[in-house]
Amino acid sequence: MRVIAGKYRSRALRSPRGMDIRPTSDRLRETLFNVLTAGNPAALEGTAWLDLFAGTGAVGIEALSRGAKNVYFVDTLAAATAAIRKNLDLLGIDAGFTIFNEEMSRAFWRMERAHVSADIVFLDPPYAMKDVYGETLRALAESSLVWAMSVVIAEHDKRFDPGDEFGALRRFRKLEQGDAALSFYRMGPSADIWEPKPLHD
Repeated sequence: MRVIAGKYRSRALRSPRGMDIRPTSDRLRETLFNVLTAGNPAALEGTAWLDLFAGTGAVGIEALSRGAKNVYFVDTLAAATAAIRKNLDLLGIDAGFTIFNEEMSRAFWRMERAHVSADIVFLDPPYAMKDVYGETLRALAESSLVWAMSVVIAEHDKRFDPGDEFGALRRFRKLEQGDAALSFYRMGPSADIWEPKPLHD
């Protein structure tokens, strides 16, 4: 497992052995970021991310490598948040992130109190926890953490459909790769595409 691109390109990341943690594969992570950057390497500069069910933190760290301003890592497993801290330390990242080792509802409450507003949310629960997808997407739709231009991405087993709508949060794209899939959501009826920042002159 490695960082795909950006400041920490090709640097290795570690995952705890013998744990029920399934990091997003390098290939799927590359696909995700190719969609979000759409050929513009600067598209993610200054963005704020929520990395939910963060596991090793690979997705959020990739975002930091590509210029994200802030990443909020959330996971209920102490071993997972310890792995995130270890990976951040290995890369020498000491700012631009917050780690929550607690239930999603508690972390959401704390982030709302801090007036966090995310540009991109990535959630990757254990595939077997199917009910968690709906619960989390519905909670996001009802929160102040996402806004009209936020993009919410759920990684899931391609044989499972998390759903098209959760309140005002609606799916506008689905990509499949191997046994995994990515569902993209946005708030409101005009949810159709992700528009990265324009290329700098």
